[in-house]
Amino acid sequence: MTNELSRRTALRGMGAVLVAAPLAGWLTACSTTEPGGSQAGTDEDVLARAREAGVLRVAIGNEPPYTKLETDGTVTGAEPDVLRAVAKRLGIDDIEGVQAPYESMIPGLKAGRWDVIAAGLFMKQSRCAEVSYTEPVIVSTESFGVPPGNPKGIEAVQDVLDNPELKIAILPGGFEEGILNTAKVPTDQQVGVNDGRSGVEAVKAGRADAFFLPTLSLQALAEDDSGFDVTDVVADAPKTGSGAAFRTGDTTMVEEYNKELEAFKQTPEFADILDKWGFEAAAADGVTTEELCQNEG
Repeated sequence: MTNELSRRTALRGMGAVLVAAPLAGWLTACSTTEPGGSQAGTDEDVLARAREAGVLRVAIGNEPPYTKLETDGTVTGAEPDVLRAVAKRLGIDDIEGVQAPYESMIPGLKAGRWDVIAAGLFMKQSRCAEVSYTEPVIVSTESFGVPPGNPKGIEAVQDVLDNPELKIAILPGGFEEGILNTAKVPTDQQVGVNDGRSGVEAVKAGRADAFFLPTLSLQALAEDDSGFDVTDVVADAPKTGSGAAFRTGDTTMVEEYNKELEAFKQTPEFADILDKWGFEAAAADGVTTEELCQNEG
């Protein structure tokens, strides 16, 4: 687990940021452009192209423990580490990360700017309608980051609904924003922040009464900042989980990926990766993409 968390980067207005050697020529040569400007091809193209190039381009955030961008540009974290391992089983040498804001990940995937998303992009109905998720890798929980002692007693989404004076910091485009919107929490109770650190600072400065984020993400932030508390798991938040997300037309890739993912889950290496980043491999046992895609939002 690490200290730096950033689901929204300061470069959000600039779009995606390439964090490894550019492959613009490869993308141009190996993709076709459909009317409207999006890049696509046959469902075999992604797998064949990545095998030939030796690399799979992946959109990430920079939100440990889900994803992490090292100072040398190496992409790691629970989801990218699993993606890298499965990609190798598919005959793809490595992955190359592109850092992007969460709200830009699916549009960028559909436009062909990257091949896959592996960023803790939690499954929900609206996202599952736009991309093809693999089976889950991570199943996670949600918590609130609150001032020490939790003076306003914020422990559940219902608490926010019951008190219209409460302000909750969220990451625009994030799963937590969807939870609040589904629960019909008014938008004037939601405070958009750029990244994890900004969310914590909003709480500490009194601009927000709580910061809604995955439990492990808040705990990672708390390792480097004792100025806020992390609540217990929010009981009325839905079960959340994520896997790799491909374009809806990438049928062959998703089928082959799921076969290798299932085999990889049976190895000690899968559990070791999840354990390294603070997750339990067993949490995903029996949880399906179909189930998680029923999440509203």
